[in-house]
This record gives sequence, structure tokens and C-alpha cells, in this order.
Amino acid sequence: MMPGADRWLPTSVKEMEALGWDHVDVVLFSGDAYVDHPSFGAAVIGRTLQAMGLNVAIVPQPNWRDDLRDFRKFDAPRLFFGISPGAMDSMVNHYTAARRKRHDDAYTPGGRAGARPDYPTIVYSEILRRLFPDTPIIAGGIEASMRRLSHYDYWQDRLRPSILMDAPVDLLIYGMGEKPIREIASRLLAGEKISALTDIPQTCLRIPAKEIPAPSDKAIILNSYEQCLADKRKQAANFKHIEQQSNRLAPDTILYQQHGRRAVKVNPMYEPMTTAEIDASFDLPYTRLPHPRYRGKTIPAYEMIRHSVCMHRGCFGGCSFCTISAHQGKFIASRSPESILREVEAVTKMPDFKGYISDLGGPSANMYAMGGRDLEKCRKCLRPSCLHPAPCPNLNNDHTPLLKIYKAVDAMPAVKKAFVGSGVRYDLAMASSGSPKTDAANRQYCEQLIARHVSGRLKVAPEHTEPHVLNIMRKPDFSLFYKFKEIFDRVNQRNGLRQQLIPYFISSHPGCREEDMARLANITRKLDMHLEQVQDFTPTPMTLSTEIFYTGYHPYTLQRVYCATNPAAKDAQRQYFFWYKPQPKKHK
Repeated sequence: MMPGADRWLPTSVKEMEALGWDHVDVVLFSGDAYVDHPSFGAAVIGRTLQAMGLNVAIVPQPNWRDDLRDFRKFDAPRLFFGISPGAMDSMVNHYTAARRKRHDDAYTPGGRAGARPDYPTIVYSEILRRLFPDTPIIAGGIEASMRRLSHYDYWQDRLRPSILMDAPVDLLIYGMGEKPIREIASRLLAGEKISALTDIPQTCLRIPAKEIPAPSDKAIILNSYEQCLADKRKQAANFKHIEQQSNRLAPDTILYQQHGRRAVKVNPMYEPMTTAEIDASFDLPYTRLPHPRYRGKTIPAYEMIRHSVCMHRGCFGGCSFCTISAHQGKFIASRSPESILREVEAVTKMPDFKGYISDLGGPSANMYAMGGRDLEKCRKCLRPSCLHPAPCPNLNNDHTPLLKIYKAVDAMPAVKKAFVGSGVRYDLAMASSGSPKTDAANRQYCEQLIARHVSGRLKVAPEHTEPHVLNIMRKPDFSLFYKFKEIFDRVNQRNGLRQQLIPYFISSHPGCREEDMARLANITRKLDMHLEQVQDFTPTPMTLSTEIFYTGYHPYTLQRVYCATNPAAKDAQRQYFFWYKPQPKKHK
């Protein structure tokens, strides 16, 4: 065994035997390389189960093409197989917005493409079910979470059924998995059969269609897959319920969707993790390193986050094209300052640390410790966004707790600079709170962020310039970008800095026509912005924007929305980003 290999969960029988184990309780199959870090899902689930006293093994990126020895090597575990297909949906990972095959994979050693199949949840579970027909299989992660009900697959250009109709798994965990995986393991340990675990929050399962109950306050019956295939408005109407139930503070409603003779039952989510619960997850004994099997190889996704610290989960921005709230929820689960500082201290002790924290952030960098002032109002709320169409009057947007974290990290002797690399919601920091003290703290946040925590370039995401497109995106008016740019320029001038403000923009988003892109190009030309951070809209499963793109209807109004859906129209819009190039490509 490699020196220190006992610090990792075993990835081979040899490593397992070196630990003195004669069996494994759980085997996790991961579509990503095994990086023992809280940003990698398989490591989080593995460490969570290990903390329960279980023997957990990980099989990263198993070879599904050969004699399947990777799937056989640990034999049948005592409790279950787990499938963590990867930190990205496999089709987003494999294909561009133009549906071209990518030549790299950031979650694979050396950035090599081809180490995972399309739809690993389906491929891995089919193999495991064939080899071990009696062993429970649990699926989780982004791919399973976002495909738990009927969904549009952009790369196949068709409406697919719930992934439970294609993947022979016993249970699907959606959202962040620590709480449901603990309950599943506990109940299996207590002797319950996997078939009895029908009521665990944040899980989905197949049931006979005849078991769908009558609609009630606690049961929403979605339009069936067959109805959605026949009428796109039915699919659009479903999404409103799915999104609202995914973003409740106190969920208590079960969703059902029929697929022929079978149906999918989606149990409600857990309430957001408490500070103690999220601390417990981040404080697990991660090495924060790739497994020694990858020695000498670079894993690009790890390089991006190796010296970063995530301070919270959840996002209440509700952007139409984003899956964060669909997976993590809109309510913020924040770590304690003590837990954050412990992780910063661990980063400073890494052999390659040079004094720079690359990111003190989260899904949105400046939502730490924020939430509703009156939680009873939050319990009744079904709004998908706390910021759109205007900031909720019940939202506490005080940046003081975040400023205290920045100050504490800056005071650590080993830290030269702590940067914020995650996206910043400048509209949140600039929104009036009704409290002079909070507004003053928020102004201080903007100034401190720009003066002390920008690594030369601050990336923000206005996404577009045109009001009707921004409204569909659930983003603020572009006038706020001008105001933030004034603050940015003023702070830079006062501090003798020459930093850049880098905006993100999206082309061919639902609601956007070519003339809207022409106006965007004209505005950015006047600002002398040579755009770098741009993207052609890529429909991904279970976002509002994707539902509009596929159906042509807005799920909340069922009104028609224009969408550029063919490659020629999408390419024509994208070319407006590059007004500064002498000979832009002409589409024929």
C-alpha cells in the first residue's frame, strides 16, 4: 500500500485489505476522478457514510466497455451500491452548445475525454443490476437530480422520461445527499428492506401507476409523460409545480408523474441544513487531495478549487437558466465562522500553498448568512427568486457577517490575499434594505470586495442588456450594471488599482431576438468592452429557460415566448458578441 493510503477511502481490493477489512458495506461508483474534497460529491457521500462507522469503497470512473472487472472487484456490498455520476450532467460535460463532442474532461486525470459514458447513471446501474440482481442500488448527484421527472434533453432533442424509467435503481436521491443517504443507511442497517423505504424525504422511486392518489394539498399529480409528449404546454405547466416545490422552506407535498403503467413518486425535500449539520459535513476528515493513484497527473477541476473555500449552500437568485436552486434550494445554509476558518487554516498548511486563497465563496459569493427576517413568511412563500422582479422586502441582505469572515481570514498570518472567485450578485449588495446601518455595511462590502479581494479581474453576470430578456432570465435591469461599474471605477481610482470588470453575457436565450443582440453589441461597444465571458444558451435539464426553449411557453403564464432554436439562428446571435473582430463569420 502507498504510504498514507489509509487516509483515503479504498479504491481497490488491495487497499481494502491493507485497512484490515474483510467486507465493504457500501461501494460508490463515480463518474469523476476520486478527489477527497468537499467539492466532489462521491467524497462527500463516502465520508458521510464513513462517519457512521461503515466500510465505504469508491470505484472512480469504472471501465464499462471491457470485462467489467471494475464493477466486480468488491463483489456485493453488505448494504448497497451508490452511483454518483459526476459534478456535471454527463451531456453538458461531453457536448458543447453546438452539440459538438468535447475533447477534454476537467474531472478526469490529464483532462482526458472518454473516461465516462453518456448517462453514467443508466449505464452503471444497468451493469450492476445485471451482475448483482439482489443488491440495492441508490443513485444521486446532478444527473439523477435534474432528470428525476420528464425532461428535455437538448443533445437528443427530445423529451425524455424520468431517469427512473431508464435506470434500474431502487431509489434516487435529489439535491444535496448527506441527510437522505444517512437515513437510507440507518434503516437498512436496522434490517428494513429497500422496498420499504418509500417515505424518505428528498428521494424518488417507481411505483405502480394505480397507486397514484387523488390530488390534495399534500399530493400534486403532474401531467403524465404521455400527456407531455402530446402537448408541450402540459410539460411547461408541470415545471411550475416542480420549481415551486423544490424551493420551499418547509416542503410537505409529494409529486407524482405517471409513465405508462408505472409512476414516479417524488418525496418532499428536507428543510435546509442547519449550521451544525453543514459544519459536520465540511468538517469531515477530507485530505483535500486527489487519490494517490493519480500521482503525476493533473485533474483540471481540482486545480481550480484546491485553495478555495465554500462558505454556504443554496442560492435565492432564481436565475432562469441555472440549476443551483433546483439542486441546493433557494434557502441559504451557512457554515459557522469557526468551521470556515478551520478550513482556511487547513488550506494554508497544504505544501503548495503560496499565501493566496483563490475563492472565499459559494454558489453566489455574497449570500452568506442571509435569509428572511420573518421565517413564517418564508414558510408560506412559493416565489422562485428572492431578488426578482424586485428584492423581497422580507429579505435580510446584511453583508456584515461576510465582512467579518473576510476580516478574520485577512488577519491570518499565512494568508497574503483571499480572493472572491465565485459570482457576485451586485444587485443584492446594492439593494436598499430599509436600514441605514445595513446599507452602510453593504456599501463597505462593495468597496472592500473591489479593493482587497479581486485578483485583477472581477467577474459579474448581467447576462444581457435588454429588459424583456432580462425579465425572462430573472435578472435585474442593466442600469444596475452601470451603477456598479461607477463604484468599481471609483474604488479602483481611489486605491491606485487597474483592475478589470468582466461581464458575462448569454446569446439566444429564450425571448432574445437578433435585434436584441444588436442592441447588446451597440451598448458593449460604447462601453469599449471586448467580450470574453460569453456563451450561447445551452438548455440543461430542469431549468425554467430550458422548459421555455423546448415548449415555447412560459410555465408561469403559458404564454408563447420566441426562442432561437435552430443552429443558424443561434450562431447569428452569437456573432454579435464579437463586433470588435475585423471579419466576423458570416452565416450562409
